[in-house]
Amino acid sequence: MKNTERSLESKYNKWIVLLSVAIPLVVVLLFNVNLRKMGFDVEPLTFLPPIYATINGFTAFLLVAAILAIKNGNKKLHEYLMKAAIGCSIAFLAMYVAYHMTSDSTKFGGEGVIKYVYYFILFTHIILSVIIIPLVLITYVRALAQVFDKHKKIAKITFPIWLYVAVTGVIVFLMISPYYA
Repeated sequence: MKNTERSLESKYNKWIVLLSVAIPLVVVLLFNVNLRKMGFDVEPLTFLPPIYATINGFTAFLLVAAILAIKNGNKKLHEYLMKAAIGCSIAFLAMYVAYHMTSDSTKFGGEGVIKYVYYFILFTHIILSVIIIPLVLITYVRALAQVFDKHKKIAKITFPIWLYVAVTGVIVFLMISPYYA
């Protein structure tokens, strides 16, 4: 590895660690803050779940399109699609937190086997959504540093996990949507 590539990667490593820890912590903290219950006069943002579920679906589409672009040798299109997928994930996260800061959590009302299926999907979605943060950041930094052999190696891990998180985000929404107030 060239020194410039190594220094670029090491320069961003602190940010990767910081963001990988801070984002889940902030989400957990803000998830437990309900502005309405704290006395703030804010409207519940109940219109957001179908929007951020759609964004999750769009993220999945972008990820698949990006893989197809790079397999066809179109590096520039791959880069644009991946940046769009990152942007969608950031938008999802902002809307998800905003919804939970202004609205009561919705309980899943299904019973029997479907309840266990829902909670399995939800649990794996949540765990992998935390794991995907450093993976996406490392993959992106390696592309920025133009260390494409290492980028490709970690992208093979990042892609299926990120795709799973995006798709299961939509599935979780579809399964819980009948129980929204």
